[in-house]
Amino acid sequence: EVKVVESGGGLVQAGGSLRLSCAISGDTVDGYAIGWFRQAPAREREGLSFISMSTGQTYTADSVRGRFTISSDNAENTAYLQMNSLKPEDTAVYYCAATHSHTVVGGLLPAHFFGSWGQGTQVTVSS
Repeated sequence: EVKVVESGGGLVQAGGSLRLSCAISGDTVDGYAIGWFRQAPAREREGLSFISMSTGQTYTADSVRGRFTISSDNAENTAYLQMNSLKPEDTAVYYCAATHSHTVVGGLLPAHFFGSWGQGTQVTVSS
């Protein structure tokens, strides 16, 4: 329904920071929820952080809460994931996704709720 493009991945040392961007096009983001996910080799896709673009409500998974922060700039149709204090175990492909059918953000949202996905951006954290 909409095009999703992630950017900002790369190589960073442990303890460093990285900001991922998620650009949405093809529709206004006001009626959507945006989610950030990651998938490491041989692991399930993990939901990380979610934001309602209409209300600003957010939810972040216990595993990254306090280190990762989701935000948005609705005028730019963009969501962000600020990642601080990165650890080697954060190494994964990070995905952004959008949904207009499950827009209440009160907890983790499963991946199958999201119909529009970006291509993924690799984040590698070195020790």
